[in-house]
Amino acid sequence: MKHAASRELYAYWDERRGTRSAPERAEIEPSAIRQVLSDAFILTLDGGSGHPFRLAGTRVCALFGRELKGESFIGLWAAASQPTIGDLLAILNNERVGTVAGVTAQSGDGEPIELELLLLPLGSSRPSLARTIGVLAPLKIPQWLGSSPIGALTLGSRRHIGAAIETRLLPRFMAPRRRHLVVHEGGRV
Repeated sequence: MKHAASRELYAYWDERRGTRSAPERAEIEPSAIRQVLSDAFILTLDGGSGHPFRLAGTRVCALFGRELKGESFIGLWAAASQPTIGDLLAILNNERVGTVAGVTAQSGDGEPIELELLLLPLGSSRPSLARTIGVLAPLKIPQWLGSSPIGALTLGSRRHIGAAIETRLLPRFMAPRRRHLVVHEGGRV
């Protein structure tokens, strides 16, 4: 992760989840992540409505020159990127796996901007309450931010992050993130 806001949100999310695949939405305390709130957002995981914003930080809204609450997250993306973003959100929801990605866009005046996207799952006991928390942050804050809204987002390189990925990377005999458990290699001779 390149952006400080992404690293800070991920560290907080990771600490809150403990041994689970994701923390519950109610466990996220905004005051604990106040340094990243302007770059953060929460989406409803509802593909039928384009994964609308539940809330969006001031800098995220400034990027697009408007309030994003209730607006489709998928609708912010270029047509070529929309299916992949939809797939990433489906994986996030079904497999509890997050994503960090590079994103590009242009201002209305044609000025390029590079951003970082972080999407992390939030747990819920009911599918209708499924959410994701994330960050969309410029890698360098341009002078024109807030005066010239950006156009459609284009997805670049990406990688999955989260508990399911950590589990796949560990050797088969090791349990991920277990406390007070010691595994010794060996067995019958």
